[in-house]
Amino acid sequence: MVAAGREARPDAQAALESLCPSYWYPIYAFIRRKGQAPEAAPDLTQDFFLHLLSGNFFERADRSRGRFRSFLLGSLNHFLAHAHDRNSARKRGGALTLLPFEISNHACPN
Repeated sequence: MVAAGREARPDAQAALESLCPSYWYPIYAFIRRKGQAPEAAPDLTQDFFLHLLSGNFFERADRSRGRFRSFLLGSLNHFLAHAHDRNSARKRGGALTLLPFEISNHACPN
């Protein structure tokens, strides 16, 4: 699967084409086991694959440091942690209570 990250290699496209179908369900199932709702898990799975394919993810995979599955699992955990942070971040002023502001129609003294 590391061949998927090496675009210059002739087998890179074939490796990418086998990666997504081979790992989609296991990644989806892991996301569900982590507590994600059935409605959110497919979207997170797709987002994870987009994340994998959009950067230099595969270049960081190193056979001498362990199995590809372990690398993928660590990357997925990291991705899910960041997704949780993004989803639970407070928006500017999101936790504030708005108070009414009234302007008097009285003339201001000079």
